[in-house]
Amino acid sequence: MNITLRVWRQKGRDDEGRMVTYKLTDVSPDMSFLEMLDVLNEKLTLENEDPVAFDHDCREGICGACGVVIDGEAHGPEVTTTCQLHMRSFNDGDTITVEPWRAKAFPVVKDLVVDRGSFDRIIQAGGFISAPTGTAPDAHANPIPKPDADRAFDAATCIGCGACVAACPNASGMLFTAAKVTHLGMLPQGWPERASRVVKMINQHDHEDFGGCTNIGECAAVCPKGIPLDTISQLNRDLLGSLSKGIG
Repeated sequence: MNITLRVWRQKGRDDEGRMVTYKLTDVSPDMSFLEMLDVLNEKLTLENEDPVAFDHDCREGICGACGVVIDGEAHGPEVTTTCQLHMRSFNDGDTITVEPWRAKAFPVVKDLVVDRGSFDRIIQAGGFISAPTGTAPDAHANPIPKPDADRAFDAATCIGCGACVAACPNASGMLFTAAKVTHLGMLPQGWPERASRVVKMINQHDHEDFGGCTNIGECAAVCPKGIPLDTISQLNRDLLGSLSKGIG
């Protein structure tokens, strides 16, 4: 495949940034998108040019570090992480536009790399339980209804990639926050902090300058782990319950 890449280049947070065009030839359809960027960087290095900075770690669809916007879609045309997107999803001769996540709460560090520390701070605000850790209890020690366990597990699959924020017209991080609130709130170990947790995490979400949620649904549509949109509804119910009790 021969492709043309339009890549966002930005030296640092204070740089205006710009789109730069590159051409690649002989790209294998079996390459992952990140492997294709590796080939581009090898080419740029041999030409004594600054390689494109992009974030990645496991390259197995687990960590969520690899997120970029491809042709206007978070993670690209397939509902998966960028590292699991392959070049066979594109056609010979395509022009592909690659940009970083766009959100005030995700400032650009360099090129395609953004600072997602705001997600970490939301978790620090309330994404924990006070139950003692140590030896794991027997599986049957705390009987949990299967629908509750399934709901908690589904929410816990969130990898914090930030695609929900990148896809949301409001740059809201509500799906991420709702997933973290729900996966703890559905289990007995998380009940003692359930009321205060949602208030603290929402307050931190707003403090980080994420946008407000208007239930457009783009977040759930692009989520590589399939976090359902009604997770936000559960967060809203918990939040209203907490506020009605004077918590917060």
